[in-house]
Amino acid sequence: MTYLFDDPLSFPSDAVEGLVAAHPEELLRVHGGVVRAAATPAGQPALVVGGGSGHYPAFAGWVGPGFAHGAPCGNVFSSPSSDQVHAVARNAENGGGVILGFGHYAGDVLHFGVAAEKLRAEGIDVRIVAVSDDVASGQGGDHRDRRGIAGDLTVFKVAGAAIQEGADLDEAERLAWKANDATRSLGVAFDGCTLPGAEDALFHVPEGRMAIGLGIHGEPGIDEVDMPSAAELARVLVDGVLEETPELDSDRVAVVLNGLGTVKHEEMFVVWKHVAGLLAERGLTVVRPEVGEHVTSLDMAGLSLTVMRLDEELERLWLAPADAPAFRRGAVVEGPRGEERGEVYAPGEDPIPEATAESQEGAARVLEVLGALEELLTGLEPELGRMDQVAGDGDHGQGMLLGIRAARTAAQRSVEGGAGARTVLVQAGAAWSAEAGGTSGALWGAALTSLGRALADDAAVTGDALLTGLIQAVEAIERLGGAQVGDKTMVDAAVPFRESLAAASGAAGPAIVEAARKATAAADATADIVATKGRARTHGEKSVGTPDPGAISFSRIVTLLGEHLS
Repeated sequence: MTYLFDDPLSFPSDAVEGLVAAHPEELLRVHGGVVRAAATPAGQPALVVGGGSGHYPAFAGWVGPGFAHGAPCGNVFSSPSSDQVHAVARNAENGGGVILGFGHYAGDVLHFGVAAEKLRAEGIDVRIVAVSDDVASGQGGDHRDRRGIAGDLTVFKVAGAAIQEGADLDEAERLAWKANDATRSLGVAFDGCTLPGAEDALFHVPEGRMAIGLGIHGEPGIDEVDMPSAAELARVLVDGVLEETPELDSDRVAVVLNGLGTVKHEEMFVVWKHVAGLLAERGLTVVRPEVGEHVTSLDMAGLSLTVMRLDEELERLWLAPADAPAFRRGAVVEGPRGEERGEVYAPGEDPIPEATAESQEGAARVLEVLGALEELLTGLEPELGRMDQVAGDGDHGQGMLLGIRAARTAAQRSVEGGAGARTVLVQAGAAWSAEAGGTSGALWGAALTSLGRALADDAAVTGDALLTGLIQAVEAIERLGGAQVGDKTMVDAAVPFRESLAAASGAAGPAIVEAARKATAAADATADIVATKGRARTHGEKSVGTPDPGAISFSRIVTLLGEHLS
């Protein structure tokens, strides 16, 4: 379990602040995460790597010369918001462009992608590298479609070393992808991990059994076997990782035996003894192995094995010095060092445009509805979390609660500043996305923003404008999320809701009530669907019998909206 915390909701931020306090000469706290205390040398590409909290040393522990320049830190097991990624990248970039690196998860792809578009609009050259080393998350097909686990270490170490040597943005990106395509990983678990403040673990492995192919966000494995000995486990890991041949086929390898949180070093060394022997039997020469905790999952009891094939280029970069709080190699990191950092970028609140009294009246009604939604989602949090544990990571309820709280707070501030309905919704949407993180955070943030853009600050909120905005909100969810009806996501409830609104005539309130009924029926029906999108797709069969939590939360939210408007 997680023993020490104050407020579970502030746990990720509190941990980052403590990390920076422990390394004040190396790290600087900025909005959304950390950067190096010294500025990035002028013209040097910035490597910004990140993901959810709960994985330390990844990712903030890797910020330093020879490694990363900054790390956005999301909520526990949730991607950083696009706002966080953008802010960290702005503080890390210094004229050489940015590489955004993360594990290949839907929420990270979405949020880092949105941040990249914003950075490009500001004239910054951005490249995206999504690590995809986990062999258990996809058999055959395109290696780059898989999720990223402990291979983050090898890929980002290579990219950071290349940048320290003087690589430009194109070269650093090439080498990062080369390292990714040469890397394979497989993980196992003996028991699940526990979110701060939670009463129980996200999942349990039956006593005497071991789960194979787990993710690092609390996702259960894809198979279970009897608990092996250390020697038997070593063979499971080595056979699984070496089952396929990467594009770079060589007999020299970088290897990481990674502890996920509870398995300690002595146990890992026993396993490593056998892993080293098995790799030698396969004719492989291990180059500077790493045995320890590198990409954890809070207190998960488990291990993963990562193997990166090496040619002369990758081997040189793997062995190059690095000087980060959680990864130090070599006596001296050669190359340019940054100067003392000047002004730090921090995103500010958007100015509040003038609004008419009619629109301000609509803004007050928006705030009232957001307050009711906060009360609804507070009560739903445990139920949504239980649904999400079945085939996901159990954080959907917490993420929704973080989002609505931030949205309601931002709306309150906007209303007090005299904002109209449009501005209140747009600022509430930005706050939801920034604080909730994850795929649902980005989608609900976009939905509120799209709804707001259909309204005006200089006119009253009309039924027609509201219906148009709600249709646009669902269209934004469909466009950004990429899911379709039948994938077992929020879209399964959202599309029937949109279609019903589009066909409606008459007053907005009754139209929304009827559309919400259809959304609720569709959400309940997702219990019969095998998940094919998001984290749950890896464990799709396990999701049968349980409705999708995103679809359920959508249906409950629009039901409440209908009740308030009818």
